[in-house]
Amino acid sequence: MKRFASFLLIACCCLTAGAETYRADWESLDKRPVPQWWSDAKFGIFIHWGVYAVPAYAPVDEANVYAKYSEHYDNRMRSNNAVFTNFHVRTYGERVQYADFATQFRAEHFNPGGWADLFKRSGARYVVLTSKHHDGYALFPSAYSPRWNSQVIGPHRDLAGELSAAVKQAGLHMGFYYSLLEWGNPLYKENIGRWVAEMNLPQMKELVMRYEPEIVWTDGEWDYSDTELRSVDFLEWLYNESPVKETVVVNDRWGKKTRGKHGGHYTTEYDLVHSGSSLDAQFAHPWEECRGIGGSFGYNRFETTEHYMTSAQCVETLVEKVSRGGNLLLNIGPKADGLIPVIMQQRLLDMGRWLEVNGEAIYATTAWQHRPKNMRETKVYFTRKPDAIYAICFRWPQAAMVVEHVAGAESVSLLGSALPVAFACEGGKLTIQPPAVNPGNMPCEYAWTFKIAKPLNQ
Repeated sequence: MKRFASFLLIACCCLTAGAETYRADWESLDKRPVPQWWSDAKFGIFIHWGVYAVPAYAPVDEANVYAKYSEHYDNRMRSNNAVFTNFHVRTYGERVQYADFATQFRAEHFNPGGWADLFKRSGARYVVLTSKHHDGYALFPSAYSPRWNSQVIGPHRDLAGELSAAVKQAGLHMGFYYSLLEWGNPLYKENIGRWVAEMNLPQMKELVMRYEPEIVWTDGEWDYSDTELRSVDFLEWLYNESPVKETVVVNDRWGKKTRGKHGGHYTTEYDLVHSGSSLDAQFAHPWEECRGIGGSFGYNRFETTEHYMTSAQCVETLVEKVSRGGNLLLNIGPKADGLIPVIMQQRLLDMGRWLEVNGEAIYATTAWQHRPKNMRETKVYFTRKPDAIYAICFRWPQAAMVVEHVAGAESVSLLGSALPVAFACEGGKLTIQPPAVNPGNMPCEYAWTFKIAKPLNQ
């Protein structure tokens, strides 16, 4: 018994020693690795949903990406943006205020189980819902937004809680977007210290403790520094004490100079880092692209098929990001009544059908170190696993396909097809002879994947 007790003591000490404790500074916090489940997942669903789904308006043909965001309706009105104010007066009159839309945000057809089933069928592995956007309206009964939340006004439901339960029941990872700013709250502009102490920090902890999300996706960090926002204090608590400390994933939006520098995974938005700067370098750090199927995150009823990506473009966006080592967080914008637009459903279901055949080339893959720099031009993208390289072709090869830096391989196959694929290796190059296919034996409609098993790199 004494020896057994000693063994338990030693085991407990080893576990304690192995558990990392993080300090409230970036030097310590940045050492925490992004949990592997997120890096393997590759594909998530972003959901922008709130009061802005009632007017559901933004111009659709602006050159500036941010000008097309319908979820910014409140701020465009506050800043007297002529395009928005003209639309508002013409449609609703001068007396209607943004806050008046809340009673029309009823979510009467919201079916959380139906949503979760759609997301699972899309092939996504995680979901991120806007718990509170920049207008301050919370989709849960928050003690820190007591009169401006979905339980009190509008749906009279805990939208965040209902969806969280359904998503987890479906076997997916659930996360929440949280805005660090509020356009209409005077305390935000007048006293950032009180704002952080009395609003942001306690509300974020409230969200984590109530729903135990595995993703905390912050935004609206550009007005204040991470020091003013006390971001490291929250992350120290999240990583050391919260109920999701082992599995939670965070992004890099924790202060006006933190993007691409601090936090968890780095973020791009419509292929922009922020303020119009392009993503030129390949991130060695875990990163994620977020964007809508159309030009807006929130639902915009004026977008047409012209403004939406096709299903093939949605798949190519996912493949292109994954081939460079990133994830894709693809956004949908539900209507105010809780229905997801049919065109968005169709795009997600088409992605799911493609992933049923080709998911092996996406999930738990990494970027191939020898991938060509011109993948977008050639329309052939590469991913890899320890025992395979995948070549995903968005144009069916009309001739033999040559893959550089592969000196040998055990076999080459076409995912989803039993057709034999001939290949040869010579001079450090692999030559693939595409099999004869027709509409009856094509494994999918687009983006065909050749698997190179047990490759020998040059």
